[in-house]
Amino acid sequence: MMDLGTLGGNPAANSQVKSATRTLDIIEYVVAAGRPLVAQEIATALGIPVSSLSYLLSTLVERQYLVREGRRYSAGPGLAKLQTSSAGFTLADRVAPLVRTLRVQLDETTSFFVRDGWEIEAIVTESSEQALRYSVPQGRRLPMHALAAGKALLAALAPEEIDRYFAESERRRFSEATIIDEAPLRRQLNEARRTGFAMTDEEFSLGIVGIARLVTIGGIPVGSMSVAVPKVRFDDDLHARVADLLDRAADLLEGS
Repeated sequence: MMDLGTLGGNPAANSQVKSATRTLDIIEYVVAAGRPLVAQEIATALGIPVSSLSYLLSTLVERQYLVREGRRYSAGPGLAKLQTSSAGFTLADRVAPLVRTLRVQLDETTSFFVRDGWEIEAIVTESSEQALRYSVPQGRRLPMHALAAGKALLAALAPEEIDRYFAESERRRFSEATIIDEAPLRRQLNEARRTGFAMTDEEFSLGIVGIARLVTIGGIPVGSMSVAVPKVRFDDDLHARVADLLDRAADLLEGS
């Protein structure tokens, strides 16, 4: 996964290792049991406090490594998927761990978008856990011109496709900052090609800054990864950190 520095010997890192060990213990115990187990059985067998176990079980169910029927847990379909070849994984499967890692490292909303005509759709999104945050609607199609992820994908189009985009698209204004005219939007696309990043500043949602990086696999643009940050938290240092982490995540996908 992403190289974000060693954990070292600090208490937080040790806690993460303990949680990882417990998670693996739970999976192995449930699979070995060969029958559905209630939480109390798992807690007693593994010596895990019920409060900690509840969170771990919920996460494993959410990721489909376990399934819950009533009060009982058993092995889920996610375990079988781990044994499949890489061809069996969807693009969403491949990007989800990286999106999640970025969200954890930045604690800002992180998403991966794909193009659908002249719109984009978030196939994976992880919301910040901060009180002031922005949420991306997963599965809903959004306009290319007003989001950083959309601009990143627009900038990757061939010149004739961009000409067709401007001829065919309806570019709605979402705020006073939304750029809808062709000339300034083309300048933004040129800047995205030059820097490798597309940006928006309150163009879709007031108070939100977006930064996105195109992702290509086998030389073909497959989507863009973006981070949305409340403007009150966005400064030069955070900008540089977001860009660096987006670059690293994109490089990992492009090299896979």
